Amino acid sequence: MTTPQQHSANGAGRPAPRGPGAPGPAPAARAADTTRDNPWPLRRLTENIKVYVDRMSEMWVEGQVVEYKPRPGTKMAFFVLRDTEADTSMTVSTFPGVLDRTGPGFDEGARVVVRVKPTFWERRGTLNLRAAEVHLQGIGDLLARIEELRRALDAEGLFAEGRKVPLPFLPRRVGLICGRNAKAKDDVIVNATARWPGITFEIREVAVQGPSCVPQVSAAMAELDALPEVDVIVVARGGGAVEDLLPFSDEALVRAAAAVRTPLVSAIGHEGDAPLLDLVADYRASTPTDAARRIVPDRQREHDGLAHAVSQMRAAVGSRLAREREHLTLLASRPVLLRPTAVLEQHRALVDAQAMRLAQSVSRRLAIERTELTRAQATLAAISPQATLDRGYAMLRTPSGDLVRDAAAVQKGDLLEAVLARGRLVAQVFGTNPGPAAPSGTP
Repeated sequence: MTTPQQHSANGAGRPAPRGPGAPGPAPAARAADTTRDNPWPLRRLTENIKVYVDRMSEMWVEGQVVEYKPRPGTKMAFFVLRDTEADTSMTVSTFPGVLDRTGPGFDEGARVVVRVKPTFWERRGTLNLRAAEVHLQGIGDLLARIEELRRALDAEGLFAEGRKVPLPFLPRRVGLICGRNAKAKDDVIVNATARWPGITFEIREVAVQGPSCVPQVSAAMAELDALPEVDVIVVARGGGAVEDLLPFSDEALVRAAAAVRTPLVSAIGHEGDAPLLDLVADYRASTPTDAARRIVPDRQREHDGLAHAVSQMRAAVGSRLAREREHLTLLASRPVLLRPTAVLEQHRALVDAQAMRLAQSVSRRLAIERTELTRAQATLAAISPQATLDRGYAMLRTPSGDLVRDAAAVQKGDLLEAVLARGRLVAQVFGTNPGPAAPSGTP
């Protein structure tokens, strides 16, 4: 043993160095006898632990299977057994045949009673259980309560398809709820940005397991739902053990998700037992990568789709123009369009014939009327007073304009107007010679 003075001289309380070939002290026999200057080698500790564990007898323990991944073809099978009352778990190893005899109900969430023997692995310093028998005790209490809650919420209509809203084609901003520095965050951001480089995110890093998960995720959903620029919300975790995903089946969190008006995507990423958040969300993504593919379109694919659509539209327009051009050619080749006056020619011939007949009829009528007029003119000329005057006769008129027909109508000295064939003159009556009376009825 070193004295206090030796510790002080060596500095910092270190033991004095041993010289070459100096024998060390004998290892302490008991753990209580070890000191800083005479410690046990780590192998001595693991050897003693193994000796103590090996002395333990087989025992029966009860718990819930929270993690089990079948690996066909392996010599050993492993699963994690968790205490149903406390947050305590241990890894159990057994032969695959032992689990085969358990029956088809053995899976994550099953409650079992196991006959085990504790084993300690010296090299790794881990304590495991080796199972010789495994007996099912029904589904675990937690999963049973979740199943009961699922039926109750389903009866309320929280999982109805009619409540779900479609995701936007291209969101202005994506709300992302994920763990702190989680791989799920990178999966969503990297894959979404690769598909649509201009997409932006509003990120809330929260606890995604444990007692803080429910209030933090619920608060993050409500906060992102209140932002008008956030068009879709993604809750991403990326899988995990069944007990780690239990908060996503919590009633408070599920009801908070149902109250969100913004389209909600659940990307918890657990294929075995879907948490209740998957059922109330508007879209369930199998993984965070799947969520990234769903919330934004593929820009290259959309570009190719637009190019294909433009090509189809051009082809359709070209085909329509070709059909209309062919139809127009057929119309233009018709006689009525080649000679537009052809339709009028028949009517023009009819009009011409009618005009000719009308002209002939008018000519005949004019000839008849001309002959009648000539005859009337001849008759008129024959009976005209002018013709009488032309033969040398004259008409006498009194100053009042009356014709003198009787010599008795005038007296000596009266002035009379004589109308001759050409010209007029004034005469004075110097005497009269009345003639015999005119017959009755003569004017």
